[in-house]
Parts: sequence; structure tokens; C-alpha cells
Amino acid sequence: MFGRPVSLFKILGFEIKVDFSWLILAALITWSLAKGLFPEFYKNLPASAYWWMGAAGALGLFMSIVFHELAHSIVARHYGISMKGITLFIFGGVAEMEEDPPSAGIEFKMAIVGPLSSLFISVVLFFILWAVRAQAWPAPVYGVMAYLAWLNFILAVFNLVPAFPLDGGRVLRSLLWSWKKDLRWATSVASKVGSGLGITLIILGVISIFMGNFVGGLWWLMIGYFIRTAALRAYQQVLVKNMFHGEKVRDIMVKDPVVVPRSITLNEFIHDYVYKYQHQLYPVISFGRLSGCVTVAAAAAVPREEWSQQTVGSVAMGCDQETTIGPDDTADQALAVMNRTGNSRLLVVEGDQLVGILALKDMLKLLSLKVELQDYDGKV
Repeated sequence: MFGRPVSLFKILGFEIKVDFSWLILAALITWSLAKGLFPEFYKNLPASAYWWMGAAGALGLFMSIVFHELAHSIVARHYGISMKGITLFIFGGVAEMEEDPPSAGIEFKMAIVGPLSSLFISVVLFFILWAVRAQAWPAPVYGVMAYLAWLNFILAVFNLVPAFPLDGGRVLRSLLWSWKKDLRWATSVASKVGSGLGITLIILGVISIFMGNFVGGLWWLMIGYFIRTAALRAYQQVLVKNMFHGEKVRDIMVKDPVVVPRSITLNEFIHDYVYKYQHQLYPVISFGRLSGCVTVAAAAAVPREEWSQQTVGSVAMGCDQETTIGPDDTADQALAVMNRTGNSRLLVVEGDQLVGILALKDMLKLLSLKVELQDYDGKV
């Protein structure tokens, strides 16, 4: 949200990352708990105790969200869906899938396990509080545990609201998808519900602000805006995928791409190719076969005074799955690779032969034509 997330640690093979915006959320939660909630319910404690309770509550929220998103990720991995990791940001957390669930049943299981995991934490904490209450735990410990028990219960209930992109919205989409066998229609309905929820929260936020609850109203506004934007984006993504469905890479690619000889110097590469064509990635050819890739970044890493001595071959790297696609792969598969890697150009490779280049700008041209023709299902 505010830049590149920072990797914290790995658990069960999943990378846990945090966006800078999460630090804002953690600070706000710590402050609101230390200055508002805990002093209200637990009187006459030292000020330092309230701040420690606030920090513990924020840390508990962090752990609860990670547990929630881990549940999604574990189910996804069980069904062979690749996961990039888990990122926490100001509105919670997200398990980053590299592809959509392949069926309604799998999406249902992936979605429902999130609220169930939060409910599980809540039940366990309430049971512990009930079982040991007679032992008169210190008020700070009891207060933090009670807060986290209720918080996870609220998270479970809120996430079950059938509004996309909440887990409940994904459950709704999976049920509609299973019923009508139409993912686009199911996403449209779930997204409209999500958009409606977002607008409702925005209205409530405005009302709260005018009634004097500025901080609470601002949170409702932000959450409502986030839900509405995410809901609309989800439907747009399904539309794009549908419009590219069935289109072969070979039918969109540029068949005579710009290629770079392995033997030329970096000086020639910069002046004759980079400045002329302004791409970031170029295929390197040797004796008519693809021998690797060269990027502007690789050339820039070499000191300028060495450009006249170093050749393209000396900085070229192998072309891997992040930079290549097959001619018989579909356009939506190529778009998924671009989305996962951030590459806007893919080399279309068949064996060791370069047969073309697929550029995002060419895909956008096709998309624009399909929108103009209202070909939302990948066919006229």
C-alpha cells in the first residue's frame, strides 16, 4: 500500500510480510487500547500497565490475522494453488494467491476456513478464561485475553458478511458459482453486495463524523472505501480473464521481435537498442538460437567505462519461467505470469527457439477492442 512490504519471517513455508501501513494500525490500536478501552474496564492500574496491555493487544491482533491468513494459505496449498505469502496492511491481512481457485468447491473451503480459524481462537481463549478465572489472574493478563477473545469473535462474524471481498462474500460467490456454473455472474452479484456494504460504511462514517466521533467515522470511511474498491476490482479482474480466455499467445504476440546479438558490446547495446526501442528486457540470440536475456538493469550495473569492453553475453542471464511463455499457452495464463512477476514483456519460446514477444501493451489493445465490442465472455 505504501511501498514494498518488509519480510518478517517464514512459517510453514509461507513468507510473512508487513506493509508500512500496518505500523500505523498497530500504533492506533495500541493508543486506543491504552487510553480508552482498558482504562474503562480495568480501573486504577498504573499508566505503564495500560500501555503494555495496549502493545500486547496489538501483538495479539497481529498473531490472530496471521493465523487467519495461514488457514487460507494451507487450504490453498492443499489444492495445489501457489501462494506468494501473507502480507499485513492497515486493513488486516491478505493471503497472496498466484491464481484463482479452479472450482467453486475449492473456493468455498478456502473462504470458510478463515472465519472458522478466528472462531477457533475465540473459543479457545474464552475456554481458558472460564477455566482459570477462579485463579484470579492479574488484571492486565485477563484483560488482554478477554479483548483478544472478543476481537476474534467479532472478526469471525464480520468476515462472514456475504459481501465481496470478505470471506463471506467469497462463500457467497462460491455458492452462486456452483449453482449457475457462471463465475462472472457469481462475481458480479457478490461484488455488488460488497460495493453496497462499502457505500453503507462510508455513509455511516460520514454520519459518525458529523455526530462528533471523528476517529471512528474516519475508520468507517476508510474501511468502506477499501471494501467497495476491492469489490469493483474483483469483478473487473474476472471480466479481463474472461475476455482473454481461449486466446492463444501465438495469436497476440509480435512474431518478429527485436533481438540482441550476444557478441555486441554493452555500449552498442545501450545506444543501438535501449535508447532506440526503450524496452527493459531483450532476448539474446547466438547462432540463431535463444541463449538468454539481457536487461537494462544488468547493463547499468556495469561501470560505464567498461561498456566498450564488456559484451552482452557477459551480462546475459538465463531465461526462466518468469520471463517466458509458450506459444500455445493462453493469454490469461500470460497475464497471470505478468501479474506475479511484474514483467510487462514475455519471451514466447518453443524449445530453444524464440518465436515471438508478448507485450502487455499488445494485450491491452486487444482488451480495448473486446470492451468496445462488448465481448465480455471471450467471444462475440
